[in-house]
Amino acid sequence: MSARNAILKRLRERLDGPLSAPESDFAVVTNRGWSQEERLARFARWIGSVHGEVVHADAARWTETLAKVLADKGVRRLALGKEHPVAAEARDALVDSGVALVDVARDIEQWQREQFESVDAGLTSTRGAIAETGSLWLWPSPDEPRLISLVPPLHIAVLDADTVEDTFFDVVERHGWASGMPTNALLISGPSKTADIEQTLAYGVHGPRELVVIVRHAGESPGVTR
Repeated sequence: MSARNAILKRLRERLDGPLSAPESDFAVVTNRGWSQEERLARFARWIGSVHGEVVHADAARWTETLAKVLADKGVRRLALGKEHPVAAEARDALVDSGVALVDVARDIEQWQREQFESVDAGLTSTRGAIAETGSLWLWPSPDEPRLISLVPPLHIAVLDADTVEDTFFDVVERHGWASGMPTNALLISGPSKTADIEQTLAYGVHGPRELVVIVRHAGESPGVTR
């Protein structure tokens, strides 16, 4: 009998009964009790503290805000999916905009140089956000592969205001990550950044230099926060 099996055998034959998991108290990582307005304000403040930009838009007219962001940033080539409603709406709205729409549902080997050298921005949907840390969470798919949020110099993410939750724990619990987590969930808390030995932050070294979050509101847009 191996040492491993001997240890397991002794555990199974405990005289005082089988082991049980201790009770866990997760109160410290949940139960913030913030309102939707507080969640949005906290999210914008934290992601803005690391150079992320938050732009608020009416959900019915958010593509107008997208077109303005693209014009302001000088975007000529935008990488995006086709099937997700965010991508489909963006494609319809930008058909005559002069912005080249780059298909992303391709094998990376077919357009690797194009993605790294000539794409100005990537557009993605989001599944939600975390107020406590100022983070977006994305579930990449073949239609929206993770590279379009990690490679182009500008990442534009579309977030619905009512999907912002208090904490990471709340997201994991409410959306059943324990039983249905994808192979690649992304948590994004601002543009790409790194620091040297003197702890000086540099942006865009390993990914996007800029992050713009378009927050869609069901009612009238409350304005713009940076």
